[in-house]
Amino acid sequence: MPYPKLNRNLLDVKKLANRKDKVYIEKDHIPVTGLPKNLSEKGIILIEKTAGRIRKAHSLDRSVMLTFGAHTIKNGMAPTLIALMKEGWVTHLATNGAGIIHDWEFAYQGKSSEDVRENVNLGQFGIWDDTGYYINLALIAGAFEGLGYGESVGKMIHYERLNIPEVSVLYKLAKAKMESEPALAAAAIDFAGVINHFNLKPGWMKIPHPFKEYSVQANAYEMGIPFTGHPMFGHDIIYNHPMNHGAAIGRTAENDFLAYAKSVSNLEDGVYLSIGSAVMSPMIFEKSLSMSQNLEIQRGSHIDSHYMLIVDLAESDWDWAKDGEPPIDNPAYYLRYCKTFNRMGGEMHYLTADNRDFLLALYQQLQK
Repeated sequence: MPYPKLNRNLLDVKKLANRKDKVYIEKDHIPVTGLPKNLSEKGIILIEKTAGRIRKAHSLDRSVMLTFGAHTIKNGMAPTLIALMKEGWVTHLATNGAGIIHDWEFAYQGKSSEDVRENVNLGQFGIWDDTGYYINLALIAGAFEGLGYGESVGKMIHYERLNIPEVSVLYKLAKAKMESEPALAAAAIDFAGVINHFNLKPGWMKIPHPFKEYSVQANAYEMGIPFTGHPMFGHDIIYNHPMNHGAAIGRTAENDFLAYAKSVSNLEDGVYLSIGSAVMSPMIFEKSLSMSQNLEIQRGSHIDSHYMLIVDLAESDWDWAKDGEPPIDNPAYYLRYCKTFNRMGGEMHYLTADNRDFLLALYQQLQK
């Protein structure tokens, strides 16, 4: 017998405009001309080396992947991320579910970052209509269209609208495709169920995003550069909303995982940057690299010359590149992301730095 479940339909969901936020993108974004403040001499040398490897990867048409936690977006680094894409230095961006949300909220209302402590106490943390409603709906529509997680949200921001089909059309399509394309048929039925439950009108739903110039995922969508989202179920505030649909999360996230893995498969002589992501980035990387190596080995080849730079705030005196994995009684052993990437072959370095300082320094070094 199934476990009893919480009924999200009973939640008091408030409008996002009523929420107090701490970060305002027009005021708090950091321009690409900002000066890095706290980099060591060793860090500057490592960034110079990394820029050189990116130039080499660019010349060989290899992947340059930039994977980051949500604070990179929340810290106002969108202008630098967008510039790295526009100038061709980065070929793939990836973040977690929270990174997708902060980017969307900045584009939609120009501000983000609620007070978690206060709002959990009030029973209101994450229970906001606009964020949960529109992001979940974009994912449901994107799942029907065969899109990825970040791609679905980026497309909505870019076009400032979503297409809501007629329910009869969806049911007809599902019936016609249930044997030949069962995944499409299931996505169509899911979409129809959401349309009925929320009484959505068919046609174009206009969703203004007046600050979309700051949206990394919308700019990536416009440029045709993969921006993939890698959520974990229950980790993000959109799961609080009644619009949330597990099947759509799964379909879009799977598409993005495979798109990410495709970029990893092109990492020979390429570059992988992991910034402020202690769990998501190392976990999806090791599985993607394993699949990529599997295919390379079948072709009589192997990925060996990839370059990885891991950036985070935690101090580490251990020289991962020189000394390999530390012994289990050394505290450095428990820097999970360093340990994971050190096991991935290639060349791996760790840099203790704030994501703002690192990204500014890297972008400015690439201008030389």
